[in-house]
Amino acid sequence: MGYHKSVKILQDGNVLAEYGPMRLVISALVGKVPQREMCLKAAEVSFGYLERVANLKRLLSKKLSRVAEDMEDVLGVNMVESVLAVGDEDLTPMAAVAGTIGDAVADFLVERGMTRVMVDNGGDLALRLTGGEPLTVGARTELKEKAVSHVITLEPGRASWGVATSGTGGRSCTRGVASAVTVVAGRCSFADAAATAVANASFVKDRHVIQRPAEEIDPNTDIRGLPVTVAVGPLCEDKKEMALSQAWNRAEELVRDGVIFGALVAIQGKVAMTDFFQERLVK
Repeated sequence: MGYHKSVKILQDGNVLAEYGPMRLVISALVGKVPQREMCLKAAEVSFGYLERVANLKRLLSKKLSRVAEDMEDVLGVNMVESVLAVGDEDLTPMAAVAGTIGDAVADFLVERGMTRVMVDNGGDLALRLTGGEPLTVGARTELKEKAVSHVITLEPGRASWGVATSGTGGRSCTRGVASAVTVVAGRCSFADAAATAVANASFVKDRHVIQRPAEEIDPNTDIRGLPVTVAVGPLCEDKKEMALSQAWNRAEELVRDGVIFGALVAIQGKVAMTDFFQERLVK
């Protein structure tokens, strides 16, 4: 692939793995004891996962209506299945790439006895809780800012969680106007694709919304020919409400379909969230 591989131990004891576009922060514990050596092994394994996806990129950058019969790589299958579950016609399996790699690394660690795992792939979180302890997760209403605006608690009754965020100012293209959309699902691959879909649903026409063809922003994009948002100026209250409602409705559809558990949507200071988020907010 021509990228430089790097593995570092961070000050907090977590492990950072970097390889081209991939930047993973890996944390794993058994009980309350950090497992640094196992995190280092997971970092090395993650490089192979990215290479496997890269080998399938030509196929995974196409809109697919089913899993190809000859697709044997489980990572590719997971990416296709995640996007098909979300159901947006303009998404390719690459919409689930970050979450899928995060899931694979998290599963690698759990299979080796880790009881508390967090894999942060550029802000998309693959979480595993098998030790009986809850976990708090923060969400932001502005991707361009680091401050956490909302915190929810994920209970240990479920072993696998995925949290993903999309919106304007994020690392990936968005077709909507949402400042931030955070989605929680059972797997990070589903959360990743769903966050993109919910954020895309927030689009409203307005002279303050500037869009360009995706290929002008990223020559290697998987959504060539589709407009993506490059800037959003101040919107009137009616446009904000319209965009918020559209995104919230899309999130509710995905909740009813069993694809995600819940979502938080933020647009220029306005926030809406599904029941899942409301019920788990840390006051």
